[in-house]
Amino acid sequence: MKNVAIIPARGGSKRLPNKNILLLDGIPLIVHSIIFAQKNAAIIDAVYVSTDDAKIKEIAIQYGAKVIDRPSKLAGDFEPTVCALKHCLEIINDKEIESVILLQPTNPLRPENLLQETFEVYTDKSCDSLFTVTRNHQKFGKIVGSEYIPFNYEIGQRSQDLEPIYFENGLLYITKTKAILNDEIITRNAFPYQVNHVFSTVDIDTKEDFDYAEYLLKKSKT
Repeated sequence: MKNVAIIPARGGSKRLPNKNILLLDGIPLIVHSIIFAQKNAAIIDAVYVSTDDAKIKEIAIQYGAKVIDRPSKLAGDFEPTVCALKHCLEIINDKEIESVILLQPTNPLRPENLLQETFEVYTDKSCDSLFTVTRNHQKFGKIVGSEYIPFNYEIGQRSQDLEPIYFENGLLYITKTKAILNDEIITRNAFPYQVNHVFSTVDIDTKEDFDYAEYLLKKSKT
């Protein structure tokens, strides 16, 4: 059975124009995910980039990825990612593909052994999907009218005593092909794999996010 990596990268970013091709550490943002996939060739049989953008397509091919041309109707601001994945699988049309590794280009920094570790768990647990999460230690609340209502704590409670709460960090998703074809990335029996690494705090959507990623990347090299 085969496993493929799919990197969805449309060209229509609003808050940070052309973010998927901005240079991070000297190479386009999207290339960090391509290289991560290529370094895991023992697990990943092929690397695909789904895009509607000619420049992204050119860069992806230059760095050795295969490209699936995404139709404009699947590249809108509100189009779910699963639609792009499903379109890729339908175009590739390979019945031997068992699982898809989704790598979002906006999460370019990942611990080196992340895929090896998660794929082992994904296989051992026999689940239909796995996604990465990170514990959050902040105190959250809602504002209703002019009243602040704590969500995950009581006023005066110490941060270290909070009930554990986690966020979907976007670093990595592994999903059975059959689930994606049924419009699911995170399935009912998905395994939440905890990642306690500073890279899990990077999700690039603004210039400030990009600068933070650049800072962490430089710091990690020293």
